[in-house]
Amino acid sequence: MKSELDNAKTHLNKLGQSPDDIEMYLKAVFNDIGDPIFVKDHECRLIIVNDAFCSIFGLPRKDIIGKTLAEKVPPEERDHFLSIDREVLSKGKEILCEETLTTSGVQTKTILTRKNRFVDSNGNYFLVGIIHDITPRKQIEERLKRAASVVSHAHEGIMITDSTATIIEVNQSFSRITGYAEEEVLGQNPRILQSGRQSAEFYGEMWRTILAKGYWRGEIWNRRKNGEVYPEMLTISAVKNTNGQVQHYISLSTDITPMKAYQGRLERIAHFDPLTNLPNRVLLADRLSQAMVQCQRRQLSLAVAFMDLDGFKTINDSLGHNVGDKLLITVSQRMKEALREGDTLARIGGDEFIAVMVDLEKIEDGELVLKRLLKAVSEPVSVGDAVMQVSASIGVTLYPQDGVDADQLMRHADQAMYVAKQAGKNRFHLFDTAQDTAFKTQLESIENVSLALAKGEFVLHFQPKVNMRTGTVVGVEALIRWQHPINGLVPPIEFLPVIEGHLISLKLGEWVIDTALQQIIKWRSVGVDLPISVNISAYQLQQNNFTAQLAAILALNPEVNPNCLELEILETTALHDTCQVSTTMNACHDLGVRFAIDDFGTGYSSLTYLKRLPAYLIKIDQSFVRDMLQDDDDLAIVEGVVGLTKAFQRKVIAEGVESIEHGVALLKLGCELAQGYGIARPMPAADLPEWLANWKADDSWLI
Repeated sequence: MKSELDNAKTHLNKLGQSPDDIEMYLKAVFNDIGDPIFVKDHECRLIIVNDAFCSIFGLPRKDIIGKTLAEKVPPEERDHFLSIDREVLSKGKEILCEETLTTSGVQTKTILTRKNRFVDSNGNYFLVGIIHDITPRKQIEERLKRAASVVSHAHEGIMITDSTATIIEVNQSFSRITGYAEEEVLGQNPRILQSGRQSAEFYGEMWRTILAKGYWRGEIWNRRKNGEVYPEMLTISAVKNTNGQVQHYISLSTDITPMKAYQGRLERIAHFDPLTNLPNRVLLADRLSQAMVQCQRRQLSLAVAFMDLDGFKTINDSLGHNVGDKLLITVSQRMKEALREGDTLARIGGDEFIAVMVDLEKIEDGELVLKRLLKAVSEPVSVGDAVMQVSASIGVTLYPQDGVDADQLMRHADQAMYVAKQAGKNRFHLFDTAQDTAFKTQLESIENVSLALAKGEFVLHFQPKVNMRTGTVVGVEALIRWQHPINGLVPPIEFLPVIEGHLISLKLGEWVIDTALQQIIKWRSVGVDLPISVNISAYQLQQNNFTAQLAAILALNPEVNPNCLELEILETTALHDTCQVSTTMNACHDLGVRFAIDDFGTGYSSLTYLKRLPAYLIKIDQSFVRDMLQDDDDLAIVEGVVGLTKAFQRKVIAEGVESIEHGVALLKLGCELAQGYGIARPMPAADLPEWLANWKADDSWLI
């Protein structure tokens, strides 16, 4: 050290500076070092510290010099803290120790201190130490530990690859899902999991998405070690360094086998009649639409036959539902055998069936099948000791000769069926000039509706919706009526179908929304504050300006919170572009208006609508609810719909609750919201306040 000081003095002399300046330079170096440095005497008291030492403790030198600062470590570590200092002073060996630093009573830093002893020329022992703040490193280590714990304990399968897609790490859940142990997949490529169900184009598109967006998410079919193919929800993310280069790929996978199985059961409920196992209206609509496309492509015809069983109601009422069900099963099987391969038979109601006969070169081809159907239905059926016989009235329409859409084809066949029934039953009738007559009648009806709207002849009645469990009234549904000056109160079924798809239906729909909002304001003046739901048609909802028109109506009624308005979409109507409808609904959500799907289970594409349309509420159609106490099939459908809404996290309400027993059964299934004649019939607006004052839920509901 002395020679080093002499060299420094000599050098400073050459620079023309005083040798005494060396103390200033040493002090500057001592204090400019970023790491805290300290010197303690033989009693472990601090005698020299640099500026960094003062900074880390947050104290001035005068509060440090002469103290041990043992109080700055946790109480349980103080004796150990001083014992280390004493050991260094007594034994003269260097010690590296990790310590926790406390300032202002709060644990703030983790430090690594290197301590050593030196002896001065008088033989005095001193301890010199250098402190490194390792808090950031410790924090990183803790984060790494937490990350490792998350990977280890995650329920999802996690796989990490390098930039060349070579597997370098998997977690226990990955092994549980795939059956592969970690050592079996390390160094392998993830393609060992491929099932063969996805094409090379699928994987190519996947990697193009990852390279473009940095991640990919979707459903995929993989293969376990035991060969079993299973579905999983997979997310693959690229991990890049600071230069934007991919270092790793991380995949998170969830085995969705149980969800797929449940979805399959729901699909079965949604597309097949539970009694006869025939396609229902939903699947029929899909198959008919596909058959129409095939007909055009092949330049052939198809026939739609609407069949109603003659005499079934009498048998069902006299011998009971069990016998009636067995009759339906037998007859439906015979009808199915009477059709050709490729034809479709569907049950759309109690004793109503529709057959679609494809690839007809001439009308006579269809007539042969229709005669076989009539014969199959009319053959006697034995159930136990009872021998029964029914017949069929069949209405038929041909496509493309009847150049309308699938829904209208079924309506035309229905109209023709009534002609066959009126003509004596047990026969078929081909739809023809009735279409022209119906069209002329429709034009006349449209004009009458337009005049009625201009004269103010339409009124709204309101049916309460309640929570059976709590007894609270949660809202009302607005139902339009025509107060006809001659015919009296006309129900909507008499005039709404004929104006659907015409301009007047849009004007009438806007009138209903505006009138409902005004009624909310009127009710508030007498202390009634309830939201109102309004039915809207698919035609109205699919108008390009629907959101703008709705916003304009809301603006005319600024006193009403848009959350008080709920729009119900009839599930029995076809939505041609669900993506566009979903966009419209989301725009309406932005206005504050909510949506419900009405008549759920009776229409075109229940699961598609439920998955794609942002409706918060599902209404179980009254046709299922009304007979659920006597009909096990209807009960199963109601239970299935309730389960479906829970799976998709939607609320559910039952229509057609006609008795206390209906409510009890629905509550057992988990459906708390209800409306129907058993609660209240639709009523004029003026009658609602009195009904609310007297309404009380049945005690058997208030559990």
